[in-house]
Amino acid sequence: MIDFHCHVDLFPFPERAADEIDRAGTYVLSVTNTPKAFPKTAQLAKGRKRIRTALGLHPQLVSERHGEVGLFRRLLGETRYVGEIGIDGGDEHAQHIKLQKDVFEEILDACTKVGGRVMSIHSRHASGEVIEALQKRRDAGLAILHWFSGPLSHVEKAVDIGTWFSIGLPMLRSKRAASLIAKIPRERILTETDAPFASTPGEHYPTTAVDETLSALSRLWDCDEAATRSQLQANLRTLGGRAEAFRLRNGLN
Repeated sequence: MIDFHCHVDLFPFPERAADEIDRAGTYVLSVTNTPKAFPKTAQLAKGRKRIRTALGLHPQLVSERHGEVGLFRRLLGETRYVGEIGIDGGDEHAQHIKLQKDVFEEILDACTKVGGRVMSIHSRHASGEVIEALQKRRDAGLAILHWFSGPLSHVEKAVDIGTWFSIGLPMLRSKRAASLIAKIPRERILTETDAPFASTPGEHYPTTAVDETLSALSRLWDCDEAATRSQLQANLRTLGGRAEAFRLRNGLN
């Protein structure tokens, strides 16, 4: 199974969560919220073939942590994956929207200069701004919109510029789930949990939530779970192939 947006380092017991991921055989993108969190979080993936660690600067933390952009640039050569990044236009963060946009553009610029990255992107109440920035920086890499909640018209714009989507249970349980999923090409969807938040709180890695997401997506696609699993695995292989083309620093792989 696939969980392409999970905060492994924010579980009460991160090492145990990583062990549970291994036992479940789930492929996980372990996102981080600040550059300073990346080195220690990357240690959780050491020796684990199914966990990749992403370098992030969460938009909700940009007002406090924008000074870490320099560190972000320095660490970017150590991973092919970036996240969680983006823009948040929610009421509690809208006052910092200009700073968020500036930082997001700096991150996209950094990704462009190193030859591209796979990017897991937050766009809550700011999908238009995020898509506009991505449209200007298509060479920044492969963009994946995490837990998309913007207008359906923005889905079409995102699809037009090659964006992917990671889908979790909250999205699939919403009233507009069928309309949303219908607009996204099947070959550009991956599943996620956003654990340990949202519908998956708790001390343990939510393997059941991953299974339920597969089941819910199968119903919306009107196909059996084996076919859905096969499609998602093919998508992950495609993404992995794209990621391998992105350069790392000093021979890292």
